[in-house]
Amino acid sequence: MHFGYDDKTTALIEKVTAFMEAEVYPAEAVFKEQVEAAIAADTWSFPPIVMEIRAKAKAQGLWNFFDPSEHGAGLTNLQYAPIAELTGRSIQIGPAAFNCAAPDTGNMEVLSMFGTDEQKKKWLEPLLAGDIRSAFAMTEPQVASSDATNVELSIVRDGDEYVINGRKWWITGAMNPDCKIFIVMGKTDPSAARHRQQSQILVERDTPGFEIIRGMHVFGYHDRDHGGHAELRFTDVRVPASNIIGGEGEGFAIAQARLGPGRIHHCMRSLGIAERAIEMMSKRASERVAFGKPIAEQGVVRDWIAESRVKVEQLRLLVLKAAWLMDVAGNKAAHTEIQAIKIATPQTVEWILDKAIQVHGAGGLSQDFPLAEWFAGMRTLRFADGPDEVHKNALAKAEIKKWA
Repeated sequence: MHFGYDDKTTALIEKVTAFMEAEVYPAEAVFKEQVEAAIAADTWSFPPIVMEIRAKAKAQGLWNFFDPSEHGAGLTNLQYAPIAELTGRSIQIGPAAFNCAAPDTGNMEVLSMFGTDEQKKKWLEPLLAGDIRSAFAMTEPQVASSDATNVELSIVRDGDEYVINGRKWWITGAMNPDCKIFIVMGKTDPSAARHRQQSQILVERDTPGFEIIRGMHVFGYHDRDHGGHAELRFTDVRVPASNIIGGEGEGFAIAQARLGPGRIHHCMRSLGIAERAIEMMSKRASERVAFGKPIAEQGVVRDWIAESRVKVEQLRLLVLKAAWLMDVAGNKAAHTEIQAIKIATPQTVEWILDKAIQVHGAGGLSQDFPLAEWFAGMRTLRFADGPDEVHKNALAKAEIKKWA
């Protein structure tokens, strides 16, 4: 077993680290001011500072790291893991700076794997260039969407068009006016086999009958840095039949192909949040004095810091194992490991953030530090791409099956 990174990854780590230190971290204060201004003005575009940083990253070739094809950096999952972790250290800016932010990454992968030449030309190319943004619309308010076969949005063929009716919510990035295309999952044949009822189809933002009803708040946060999370309504929305992705009945399989890489990318980035939280906790504990001595000398605080280090090291090894297995054996073979990291990561990083907040005292709850917002974001990951309980249930069933 080799625990070091190869030369290509090591060189890229150095470049991305330098870029983060020169461009991203210094911009965090400006970014925060611009987000506050956007909230006051009720606008949802990327803050201008992010667009400036994106242009610099693209000019330096620090772009599309997630994409293993010729369009991206050509990295394996194992090579991408430490890069994604670095971007996660500044989660509001980092992933977007390098065009590696969800949900665009997953949507680009869907179009790359299943899109027609026409779809790739019209939508994949501008997404890869960072000229537009996109959204993935699966979750619905009326049904338990943790079971993707429950989706009720209707997609009905009518001649050379499909007619779409239904609602979606928690659609990430949808409030951003640069979000020009939506990959929408719904049912084309409710009478088909359970996993063959669903299809995915492309809907342009300005299509008649398509409405963005409202932005959703996350623990009170507007989440404008990522284009928000929206509730959508489709009323007799008509799109060309050529907008179907992969063909009727392929929607569930496409969703599964999309969500595997998406899950591990979330986990990779979350490691960066954990590392930043440990760093902040250690500094704060050393600087603050209570009852006549630095907080860092309190046994309970040292226990939190030590446990945080142990937890993040364990988590990183599990994430790297999943990435390696995806590379050498494929996503399907790594299914158990992907489920394991999806269960472990949000809970572990949430625990670390909780302790970092505690060390910061009341300040940890405030807007003066990013910890509370990170905590809210991490809590959402226990739902995103499948809730904890679904992954635990599937993982347990597979484990029991070994011995049944």
